Amino acid sequence: MLNETTVNKLNEMKLTTMSRAFKEQLSNPNMAQMSFEDRFSLIVDQEWTSRKNNQLKRLIKRAKFAEAGACVEDIEYHSDRNLEPSTIERLATCEYIHEKHNVILLGATGCGKTYIACALGMSAVRQFMSVKYVRLPDLLTDLAIARSNGTYRKIIDQYKKPKLLILDEWLLYPLKETEARDLLEIAEARYRKASTVFCSQFDIPGWREKIGEPILADAICDRIVHDSYNVVIKCKESMRKRTGVKNDA
Repeated sequence: MLNETTVNKLNEMKLTTMSRAFKEQLSNPNMAQMSFEDRFSLIVDQEWTSRKNNQLKRLIKRAKFAEAGACVEDIEYHSDRNLEPSTIERLATCEYIHEKHNVILLGATGCGKTYIACALGMSAVRQFMSVKYVRLPDLLTDLAIARSNGTYRKIIDQYKKPKLLILDEWLLYPLKETEARDLLEIAEARYRKASTVFCSQFDIPGWREKIGEPILADAICDRIVHDSYNVVIKCKESMRKRTGVKNDA
């Protein structure tokens, strides 16, 4: 009766894994040979592991990665990609996030910027950091809609808070002045407070022209460029072609 009451209390407190582990121990006669401390430690370990796994799943879901299965272990280092394993391994430690620095991934379409960015994001999630992935065109659309319906502050805060923000398709299109002002607010809010990964097809000297208004361009670039690690990715053949379906002739 006492054991049944204990199980019910654990379930009521939503300690379901601990409850299940306790019942498993009760049905296992070999557990009687272990000390109370060891048995209790096993139960706590199972509950802790379950909660950490659930937390990890939530972080991955909230990140909304474009490449949900990306991980640094699966990055391909073809000779024509100009990728140094040591560079990726260093970034995968997430030390740059602890130091509040950024990462700029530069390369042509198809070179694998998005995959690498998501893989670095997954490394951060594995350390239980909050991550958000978004295409810059989608971010700007979200803010334009939010400005019209009165939720601007709420939406822009969503882009200020994550420990790591991944901005894909950075400056793919020239910006309007209102869009440049939005980006300046985000860049200012995250400057030396949180980290951002930028994925861009365009070399950094061309960013100012894409941003447009010179003062805003200088302000945005000044808050990004000088605090960033740059990774230039090259490829003679698109990674989409390399990893796509092979049709026999």
